[in-house]
Amino acid sequence: MANGLPNWENISEKLSSYVEDVRNEFEDMLGQIVEIPTVSMDPSYKGEIEKGADLAVEFLKKFGFDAKKCETPGNPVVLGSYITDSKNPTVAIYNHLDVQPAGGPEWVREPFKFTKENGKYYGRGTTDDKGPALTALFAARFAVENGIPINIKFIWEFEEENGSPNFEYFIKNNKSDLKVDSILVSDTLWISPEKPSIPYGLRGLQGARLVLDTGTKDVHSGTTGGVARNPIGELCQLVSQLYDAKTGKVKIPGFYKDVRKLSKEELKNFLASGFDVKRWIQVYGFKSVRTKNKAEILRRIWAEPTFEVHGIVGGYTGPGIKTIIPPRAEVKISMRLVPDQKPDKVFKLLKDYVKKLNPDVQVIRENALEPYYGEFTGPYAEAAVRAIQYGFGLKPAFIREGGSIGAVVTMKKHLKVPIVFIGLSLPEHGYHEPNENYDWRQASGGMKTFVRYFYEISQIK
Repeated sequence: MANGLPNWENISEKLSSYVEDVRNEFEDMLGQIVEIPTVSMDPSYKGEIEKGADLAVEFLKKFGFDAKKCETPGNPVVLGSYITDSKNPTVAIYNHLDVQPAGGPEWVREPFKFTKENGKYYGRGTTDDKGPALTALFAARFAVENGIPINIKFIWEFEEENGSPNFEYFIKNNKSDLKVDSILVSDTLWISPEKPSIPYGLRGLQGARLVLDTGTKDVHSGTTGGVARNPIGELCQLVSQLYDAKTGKVKIPGFYKDVRKLSKEELKNFLASGFDVKRWIQVYGFKSVRTKNKAEILRRIWAEPTFEVHGIVGGYTGPGIKTIIPPRAEVKISMRLVPDQKPDKVFKLLKDYVKKLNPDVQVIRENALEPYYGEFTGPYAEAAVRAIQYGFGLKPAFIREGGSIGAVVTMKKHLKVPIVFIGLSLPEHGYHEPNENYDWRQASGGMKTFVRYFYEISQIK
């Protein structure tokens, strides 16, 4: 042991045995937490959220961490802490334990019943984000028990899938417990099983509902058609004026004005990332896409904003055709944002343009998240590269990611420390999709990766 740092060769030997020894324990704990349906966007699951948070506290305490459930105006946040020495650096590990809704005919297994098959773990939340959270916890226990000089805190959120509306409240009211030197986030995807990634950018989000009321009841299309306004038709026309559905190009004036230009170095990194267009199309089950040009695809999903239609509500949706004109219709949309776009400004641009195109349409604002842009150089980034190479024997790529994590923007704003992303999920794991899964390969390699990362950053001054 030199300068308080244990010999890595000794640690590595113990770590290999530890990972194999804890497999049954890991699988048992993952099964317990997956079978609690912690669906955050549906208020009827509030009791399950509380049950999940209580189990999370229990898990942390079982592993020797101090732990508590921090209340917010919405769902709680669970905070865990293990202080080896106040002089040692402190890392906070962020994950979320809430999940997307699940169910329907596409699920071949019960979504909230944990199923284990040939090293794969099935169930809602296995990869997003309960599996990676427990992977980090098992790594943290090993690190502190084997003398790595680092303090570790866990931040487990239960509202991430609902836009993190109360996460800032948690941060502001727990500042004294959140004095850390860096943050590790494990809630991102690899490019493929052969290509890990370290994202340094996330897209933001601005959601909205476009609502049009033109009457008070369904009316006969024969006796009123030709005179009665059709809100579904008008909203479809409006959407076509807001963006080109074939190309994805947004038509809202000023929408692209603040978009940060992608640098040549970033594009070079994207193209060298190992991204495979054919495989990507296959994994997501597309029959056709807007472009198959690799550079264009990477620009669009990692570095450019979007406009998407998520649902149209109104009229008759049963079998056959009911010849009525409905009195009301609604379109659910969102816009993914990139640096340096601001949700407030983008929403105003949308609202103003809709008012010009069809002043009778209400534009109702939904969740908003700012985009995130971090560093892809420096000691923490280098530590992450070495850690992943140790854990998986693979060199990671630095990329931006198309999704959004609201808590990351909040932590950057208030905690002001380096944030590093070491995700473990694969495209095949089915983020937000039916038949979500995780696997032992990612869990075991992830434990080794996180331990090595803790060892590396314990030496950063």
